[in-house]
Amino acid sequence: MPATFTKHTVDTERKDSGTGGKPPLGHKFTGGGGNGDDDDEYRRLSANGPGDLLRRCRVAMFIVMAGDLAFFFGLACFFYASRGAHHFDARSQEFIADWHPVVLPPILFLDTAVLLLSSLTVEFARRNIFRELDVIEEWLGMGRPALRKTLPWLGATLLLGALFLAGQVAAWRQLSDQGFAFLGHNATPASYFFYLITGFHALHLLMGVAAIAIGLVALGMLRKVELRQVAVDSLAWFWHAMGLAWIFLFALLAIA
Repeated sequence: MPATFTKHTVDTERKDSGTGGKPPLGHKFTGGGGNGDDDDEYRRLSANGPGDLLRRCRVAMFIVMAGDLAFFFGLACFFYASRGAHHFDARSQEFIADWHPVVLPPILFLDTAVLLLSSLTVEFARRNIFRELDVIEEWLGMGRPALRKTLPWLGATLLLGALFLAGQVAAWRQLSDQGFAFLGHNATPASYFFYLITGFHALHLLMGVAAIAIGLVALGMLRKVELRQVAVDSLAWFWHAMGLAWIFLFALLAIA
């Protein structure tokens, strides 16, 4: 009889809501015998979820971009060191500067505005792919509104990027018309560096244009929303890094 009474008391305490003077039990149901196995499983799934994939991809992208920006910074240091180069002329018995500045092609100013505008369009694409309500609809299988709003901005970025590259080609032609061809007899260290700096940046941007073109085709093939988010986010950060590098390089060329 005492044993039966004790069992009844325990059941009453477990079912009590805490509003009748008896405090509710502090046990947290874990589903694993009370040993916290469910918490460990939740942490494991969270650590390998979409958010973690996005963070890891961003870290990898930032490392790559830091290496590229360091390369451009080293090129700039070499650029400034070369400005002070001299050679001794035996005839005049004087030191003559090897650096002869060239006039920047005017189209570069328009090209810079085009690249800044493309940074805005790619940022709009990145923000649209993360729009919460649209993403929820995609998760629920109610179409792909986030992707549908992102693709036009990516397409605009692609066109602006191609326009920027066309402007770079036009700038090289303008400089060549001034008599400073890359391999011409009038070539100077200043013109060499102009072609070198703008050429390396154009090569990086060409890779970005190719990546966006591939993305426009491949994004629709990715079934998971988070994979599309990672792809667009990586493209956007790469593009922003190239825009930042160009502003730095263009200011360097304009000052020198």
